[in-house]
Amino acid sequence: MKFLLPQASSMAPEVDHLLLALVLISVAVLALVFGLIILYVFKYRAGSPLDRGALAEKTWRLEAAWTAATLLAFFGLFLWGAALYIRLFQPPADALQVYVVAKQWMWKVEHAGGQREIDALHVPVGRPIELVMTSEDVIHDFSVPAFRVKYDVLPGRYETLWFQADLPGTYHLFCTQLCGVGHAEMQGEIVAMPAPVYQKWLDQNDVGTTLATAGKTLFMRYGCSGCHGGNGAGGTQSASTVRAPALAGLYGSPVELTDGRQVMADDRYIRDCILLPDTQRVAGYPPLMPSFAGVIGEEDLIGIIAYLKSLGPEQPS
Repeated sequence: MKFLLPQASSMAPEVDHLLLALVLISVAVLALVFGLIILYVFKYRAGSPLDRGALAEKTWRLEAAWTAATLLAFFGLFLWGAALYIRLFQPPADALQVYVVAKQWMWKVEHAGGQREIDALHVPVGRPIELVMTSEDVIHDFSVPAFRVKYDVLPGRYETLWFQADLPGTYHLFCTQLCGVGHAEMQGEIVAMPAPVYQKWLDQNDVGTTLATAGKTLFMRYGCSGCHGGNGAGGTQSASTVRAPALAGLYGSPVELTDGRQVMADDRYIRDCILLPDTQRVAGYPPLMPSFAGVIGEEDLIGIIAYLKSLGPEQPS
């Protein structure tokens, strides 16, 4: 079954089957309840010779069976839906990462190779795609009905979502959260292409500068290298006092904070360190990091994060 929409992603058939099971079980319960109501309306209608004085014999077995059956059916749907939800937000390790910035009223897309798009996203067929999304203003909602994916895009934080397009084609992208007077115009398209065609598209739209390379320029421009070093290796105030933690090899590593917590250095962590440094103070370092909130925009943040992700562990001299 396709519900009049193509099942264009790897998750789409299971989402459809889950919704179908929910509808069928709900209809069955509805039919049973209202069927019994209608039955007794006619059975005990005015003028019926049936004896209404005798008390009906009750049995706990019937009531227990009815309650248990409906509980198990709907709890089973809950477990199925929860498992599907968890898988939707755990991208495979080999997923291709793409950044999406929502803004009234457009979708801005940035690829690792430096390619940029407005209201469009080109992806290869058969390859998991991980979207790292944020908003520059209000709450938006990234929705692709053909892929059966839909998720809020919030200002001030990163949200991740992944999908894998299985059928080549062009599919509608909508914002399904009222976001202002131009909400209805905030549309786009997802273009799923075979891998060779996608590679050709990347080559044709090559800007000569990768996202990480552009991020290195921004890293220098905003003065980050003054404390962290030009290559993210860490700067020094003097020969014995480290001024800021090393950034080489940081991404994907655990970080100890001054409050005793240990967090993973992912996109969200790096973003918060730049904009909200007081919430992510690294243990063993003085609180010198200023906030860049209102100074560095979302697109520049994406470039800086891409640069830090490209830094391997520092090699000993």
